[in-house]
Amino acid sequence: MFDMTTKSTSDNDLGITGSREDEFETKSGTEAQHERHENQILKSDNDKLRAENNRYKEALSNATCPNCGGPAAIGEMSFDEQHLRIENVRLREEIDRISAIAAKYVGKPVGSSFAPLEIHAPSRSLELEVGNFGNQTTGFVGDMYGTGDILRSVSIPSDTDKPMIVELAVAAMEELVRMAQAGDPLWVSTGNSMDLPNEEEDFRTFPRGIGPKPLGLRTEASRESAVVIMNHINLVEILMDVNQWSCVFSGIVSRALTLEVLSTGVAGNYNGALQVMTAEFQVPSPLVPTRENYFVRYCKQHSDGSWAVVDVSLDSLRPNLISRTRRRPSGCLIQELPNGYSKVTWIEHMEVDDRSVHTMYKPLVHSGLAFGAKRWVSTLERQCERLASSMASNIPASDLSVITSPEGRKSMLKLAERMVMSFCTGVGASTAHAWTTMSSTGSDDVRVMTRKSMDDPGRPPGIVLSAATSFWIPVAPKRVFDFLRDENSRSEWDILSNGGMVQEMAHIANGREPGNCVSLLRVNSGNSSQSNMLILQESCTDASGSYVIYAPVDIVAMNVVLSGGDPDYVALLPSGFAILPDGSVGGGGGDGNDQEVVSSSSASGSCGSLLTVAFQILVDSVPTAKLSLGSVATVNSLIKCTVERIKAALACDVGGGAP
Repeated sequence: MFDMTTKSTSDNDLGITGSREDEFETKSGTEAQHERHENQILKSDNDKLRAENNRYKEALSNATCPNCGGPAAIGEMSFDEQHLRIENVRLREEIDRISAIAAKYVGKPVGSSFAPLEIHAPSRSLELEVGNFGNQTTGFVGDMYGTGDILRSVSIPSDTDKPMIVELAVAAMEELVRMAQAGDPLWVSTGNSMDLPNEEEDFRTFPRGIGPKPLGLRTEASRESAVVIMNHINLVEILMDVNQWSCVFSGIVSRALTLEVLSTGVAGNYNGALQVMTAEFQVPSPLVPTRENYFVRYCKQHSDGSWAVVDVSLDSLRPNLISRTRRRPSGCLIQELPNGYSKVTWIEHMEVDDRSVHTMYKPLVHSGLAFGAKRWVSTLERQCERLASSMASNIPASDLSVITSPEGRKSMLKLAERMVMSFCTGVGASTAHAWTTMSSTGSDDVRVMTRKSMDDPGRPPGIVLSAATSFWIPVAPKRVFDFLRDENSRSEWDILSNGGMVQEMAHIANGREPGNCVSLLRVNSGNSSQSNMLILQESCTDASGSYVIYAPVDIVAMNVVLSGGDPDYVALLPSGFAILPDGSVGGGGGDGNDQEVVSSSSASGSCGSLLTVAFQILVDSVPTAKLSLGSVATVNSLIKCTVERIKAALACDVGGGAP
């Protein structure tokens, strides 16, 4: 519904560096005078530092040994103290180097001043107009998720914050690399899982950083490795470009924004790049609150040729900001392999308050499959295969339904990508949305929201109603996925197809997994007016979950797309399913303060599925019209009937109770 991620780059994200350099090249006399004034300030600061160094020297010369009272000698320092001093010198050199890079590209030292940029989320009134429900909806329960504090009020960091941000980023990079490469005792294998043994060990190993865990937060830490079909340079570019990052991980990242670029890197690449960001992370269900973070992202190429990208929260810069999540050093280490492959080691290290997660989803969240490293790596693997398939040129023409035209494949995949992003950003509990619960009983309550569509060539104009419900079903995720993606079983659950036969007209394979593909389906209904109805569908699955997403499309528009035409003008309203393992294997309970074991293989062997069903339907073609309760009731009936049909069709596999 709300396609925030494709438009999340701010003017500041693209404009700061260039405008500062232009100003530098066209200095006026006033600016030159300004520079002389700044040089005087720097000279004064230098004199102060020199005086402070003299005081330190004097203090050291008069220092006494605490044991004997005699003069202290440098040689009496312990090995650990000497090691820390060496580490501090090395880190200080790296901080100075990053600060110099930032000064070069921003146009001034890191302490430069910039106008604050306030980020506001939509208001949350309950008026019965487009996007909201109000006084006439007396039968509804107003179960609304609150506006996110971080994405609503965070501004660009101040001048005094920037040196601290650089120092924190450098320390976070060191911690990420060591966590990615370390074994015992930092990571201790417990069955199929890897877990931090205790917080004391973590703080002893990494004394610098964002400080101890606040009360009420639970620690999640996980590590996962995989070999992906993409070279290391392209991976780094995806991670450092907020638009590409949001697109590749659209099932995880619901919204993202780069607030400020402190450094763009050196030598034409992202080595040394530093940027301050906000992001919202989600699970595809309205029952799991999103996790919002304000953080710095730092990219570095190491001496062995590997690359690392690390995030770390900046909450400490806003002491009055109450956050439900903190992002300890998280990110990935990327190692170049032959033939354009890369080995990726991913670390997710979070501190969260997840007490508001629906009971049905707690095992999934506590297993680490909801937000952990397994989900990030599995998504990356699948998306790399998708990209490789889209670029393939040696497509066999033996199967008539396979799209062999490179232009047609590219356009159809681009259209499907937009469809998936629209579905993912509209199905979760993002703070940009206002979900309203339509009933107050049962575990599969339907939540609805509306939006007004105007002047958007990618959506039909009018009032769009989005409805979603999540429920547990005692059937393995793979069985549910295979059932929902198969055109031969579509008539068993798809009410809109009116029982007509569904035929696949064309498809594009997206990797080795047979279920990963984009298809164009035709519904042959008894009603002649619907005989030419086409459905664009993308199905995808990986170790962390599966999706089946579809949208009715116009046959004329699809002919243009299949000929290589621009897919941006094809109107889409995606509906579909998100299928997740229930987390019952490899999970773990725990209270609100303990650390969780995060399995590297918990997706396998799950005995049930968490299924989210979501529809987007145009209920009025006039954008300024009022939403009728009759339309809401119709969509509510439609989604509940679909759920009943799915449960009935899979009843032969049902056995056992709820988890």
